[in-house]
Amino acid sequence: MTKGRIHSIETFGTVDGPGIRSVLFLQGCPLRCKYCHNRDTWDPKGGTEYTADELINNVSRYSSYWKASGGGITASGGEATLQLDFLLELFKKAKEKNIHTCLDTSGFVDIEKIDKVLDYTDLVLLDFKHMVEEEAINLTGVGIEKTIKLAKHLDERNIPIWFRHVLVPGVTDSEENLSKIGEFAATLNNIDRLEILPYHTMGVHKWENMGLKYDLKDVRDANDEDVARAAEIIERYGVKVFNSKK
Repeated sequence: MTKGRIHSIETFGTVDGPGIRSVLFLQGCPLRCKYCHNRDTWDPKGGTEYTADELINNVSRYSSYWKASGGGITASGGEATLQLDFLLELFKKAKEKNIHTCLDTSGFVDIEKIDKVLDYTDLVLLDFKHMVEEEAINLTGVGIEKTIKLAKHLDERNIPIWFRHVLVPGVTDSEENLSKIGEFAATLNNIDRLEILPYHTMGVHKWENMGLKYDLKDVRDANDEDVARAAEIIERYGVKVFNSKK
């Protein structure tokens, strides 16, 4: 029986998928996002070990809330796809119990490796870090191509996604990047929601507590005006931004 390493569990999540959800933060991440608010999830050897049965039994105490709200479980991180064998077992067991499954991912994974997991995935929250390749590498340590390939594959498989982008003032808010988001999103038919997530500094203390330098310490939080401007640029391409003020 495969064991997974879990950083933490949020029992009443309301933003990472529909309804009330148990959000499972899996340990380990291959990305090095400069704005990461879960810096303590990067180490793949951290966290607490669980079997899939143990984890399902742990969170099923809240199943009445899931059923009443159309919720379920969300596997997040870190990067949940680093633990593919465990993730597959977890989602399989969840579907056996008719639990709605949601995968929150950067998309930095090979399609042939994740495809079996997708057989048991109801929704994917897909995070597009930066649509300009060199800027993505500078921001996260990896490019955006795998995310784009996964988005196209999910479209082909008709698996719905929430298309997400963290809006960081002076970093991810360029007209070039936002235009590329709108242009690419317009080619997909499986977007249930396109969200602009305003950057915030609430995770900075985690870096400081670990004695680490936070490169974006001088970057301000994104505000409503920033989101409105970004939405206006993206919506030029005929796609609707979920949290647009229009």
